Amino acid sequence: MTTIYLIRHAEAEGNLYRRIHGQYNSLITDNGYRQIQALEERFAKVPIDVVYSSDLFRTMTTARAIYVPKGLELHTRPDLRELSMGEWEDHSWAGIDRTDHERMGLFTTTSPDFRAPGGESFPEVRRRGTAAILDIAAHHDGQTVAVFAHGTLIRNTLAEFLGIGLSEMKKMGHSDNTAVSLLEITDGTVNVVYMDDNSHLTPEISTLARQNWWKKNDQKADVNLWFAPADLDRAEDRDYYLSCRELAWRGVYGTLDRYDGGVFLEDARAAWKQERKSLAVAMVGSRRAGLLQLDPARGAAEKKGHIAFLYLDPDQRRNGVGVQLIGKSVSVYRPMGRDRLGLVCSQANQPALSFYEKYGFRRTGETQGAYGPLYEMEKYIGYEPQGELR
Repeated sequence: MTTIYLIRHAEAEGNLYRRIHGQYNSLITDNGYRQIQALEERFAKVPIDVVYSSDLFRTMTTARAIYVPKGLELHTRPDLRELSMGEWEDHSWAGIDRTDHERMGLFTTTSPDFRAPGGESFPEVRRRGTAAILDIAAHHDGQTVAVFAHGTLIRNTLAEFLGIGLSEMKKMGHSDNTAVSLLEITDGTVNVVYMDDNSHLTPEISTLARQNWWKKNDQKADVNLWFAPADLDRAEDRDYYLSCRELAWRGVYGTLDRYDGGVFLEDARAAWKQERKSLAVAMVGSRRAGLLQLDPARGAAEKKGHIAFLYLDPDQRRNGVGVQLIGKSVSVYRPMGRDRLGLVCSQANQPALSFYEKYGFRRTGETQGAYGPLYEMEKYIGYEPQGELR
C-alpha cells in the first residue's frame, strides 16, 4: 500500500487577484506564506518518504513546507499541473464571463463540453491527474508520499477515485489553499480516507473563509472586477479620469488648492500614447468602479513598473476588491520583464498606506509632494529562487 497526502498549493496571486491562473506561473501571496508555515507545523511529526509537485512555482514553493524540514528531494512532474485554460490564462474571471458567458457557464458546472480556447477539458485533466497519482503510487509501494497539485486537478482526480461523474461534481466541495486529502492506494485501488481538510488554517489565513463564491445559496456575492481600456480621445473617459483625480485629491487633502487636473491629464495622455494598456477603467458589471493609471517609462531601466494612480470608488472600498487593481498592474508589467511595482503615496493618506502595506508594498524612501513628503513604496513581483522561502 502507498499512502499519499494530496495537497493543494498555498494562496497564489490568482486566488487573491481573482484572475484565471491555470498553468500561468503565478506567485504565492504573503498570506500564502503564512499558510505554508501552518502546513509545515501540521506535518512536523508526520513521516514522509517522498515529495512530488507540479513544476509550477506555486506548488514547488508550497512543497517546501515538507521537503525542506525533512531534508528530502523535490520531484516535479508537469502532469500534476492545473487544468490548462488556454487563451483565458491571466484574464480576470469577470472579464471572461462578460465576453464568453456561455462557455464560462460550462466551466462553473464542470460540463464535459467545457474547453477554454486552446485549453483542456475536464475529462482530460481528470485522466491526467488520475494517471499521475496512480503512477506515483506504483513507484512507491510501502511508502508515504506528499503530492502537491492544484485545485481543479485535485477535485477532478478525487471525483474519479470516488466514482463521481462530471454531472454530479456540483455535490462536491472546493478545497482551500493548502487543504489536505489522504489516499491509500493498493494495486491501483484507491481508498479516500479524507479530503479537503484545512484544519491547520485559522479563519484569519484561510482563503475560503474570506471568499463567498464557493458557498451554496450564499446571498453575499464576491465582487470581481473587469477592466475596460480607457480612451483619452473620448470626452467621457477624459471626464471620468479628471473626476477620479479630483475626488482623490480632495479626499486626501480636503481642498483643491494646488490641484492641477490638466497636468495629471497630460501625463496620463503621454503614457497612454506610448502604451495603451497604461490606462484602464475598473468595472463592476456595466458600472465604472475605479481607475488604474500606469507609467511604463518610469523605472524601466531598473526593471520597475510604476503605478501612477490607483483609484477605487468609495462604495467599493469595503468590498476587498482594490487588490484586483494591483493584480491588473502585475498582469501588465510582468510580461514587460518588470520584477517590482513602485508607487508614491502621501503620508497623510493613512487608508492608502495601510492598503498598500497589507498587500506587500514596503516603504523605500521619501520624496516631496504638493503638501509635504510622499512615501516611495515597492512590491516585488519577480520569481524568487526556489531555495529562498520568505
